[in-house]
Amino acid sequence: MITGAIAVMTSGGDSPGMNAAARAVVRTALYEGVKVFGIYNGYKGMLEDDIHELTSRSVSDLIQRGGTFLGTARCMEFKTVEGRRKGLDNLEKHGIEGLVIIGGDGSLTGGSMLSKEGGIPIVGLPGTIDNDVWGTDYTIGCDTAANTAVDAINKLRDTASAHRRIMIVEVMGHTSGWLAMTSGIASGAEYIIVPEVKYNIDEICEDIVESYAHGRRYTIIVVAEGACSGVGLKNVVQEKTKIDTRVSILGHIQRGGSPTLEDRIKASMLGERAALALISGVNDVVFGFDEGKVVSINLFDSVNNKKPLDPELVRLASVLV
Repeated sequence: MITGAIAVMTSGGDSPGMNAAARAVVRTALYEGVKVFGIYNGYKGMLEDDIHELTSRSVSDLIQRGGTFLGTARCMEFKTVEGRRKGLDNLEKHGIEGLVIIGGDGSLTGGSMLSKEGGIPIVGLPGTIDNDVWGTDYTIGCDTAANTAVDAINKLRDTASAHRRIMIVEVMGHTSGWLAMTSGIASGAEYIIVPEVKYNIDEICEDIVESYAHGRRYTIIVVAEGACSGVGLKNVVQEKTKIDTRVSILGHIQRGGSPTLEDRIKASMLGERAALALISGVNDVVFGFDEGKVVSINLFDSVNNKKPLDPELVRLASVLV
């Protein structure tokens, strides 16, 4: 059981709701009489001793904000044993007995290394817009990002219709097509291209030409960046169909913005559970959701397994798209 101090950090790509999760960690720990430190700028801040005690006031006026007040940064030095030892020494210097890490697979993998090498208790929270952390149905920020993508696609549909264009919308997702699949289904896209599902561009183009011949005014193609380049796809589609084709790369706009109600509430629930678990002596777990309920996942199982794209989404897309 921890009675002294814990710390919280965010790492990897930022996602809406990270602030809500960190806020819940801080206020829950303080409610339980345990000090809380914030590690600023991820593992880089850990190695640079950018570690500061937090109060309840430190996390006020945050729940509605996107990004992360703690910051995040890449750190090559942390990938070395010597770098991780330096980070552990800094945690020990502040009397930190356990650590909550909010981030994606890479960030949680870093936490598993700290646990193995230094024995410090680690509790992870899945924070990534890709919704690709194994063992959980939900990751912090995925709902806001999907809603941002849907809103953009809705707007692009208007201009595509006005000009009878093909509009290709590239969304984030290097190895996971969850964001493309869900936003594509929700926005009524005609085609969705993701890394997990094979596609035939010749068949797609033939289908588009035929649909335009029968009066279609526009076509929306949603593509995950890991499946192919939106710009490259645009060039191929325009060449094969001879129809005016444009591409819109949503990019980092998907990471920003005020988090949705779902991201605020679920992130808060996860943050509270993480703090309580860490204080009570639980370690090497990731908290996530399964069918609407908070569940714990073994940290090492989470980082050593790849989450597949939900086959039900793939099936639904094959019916509706």
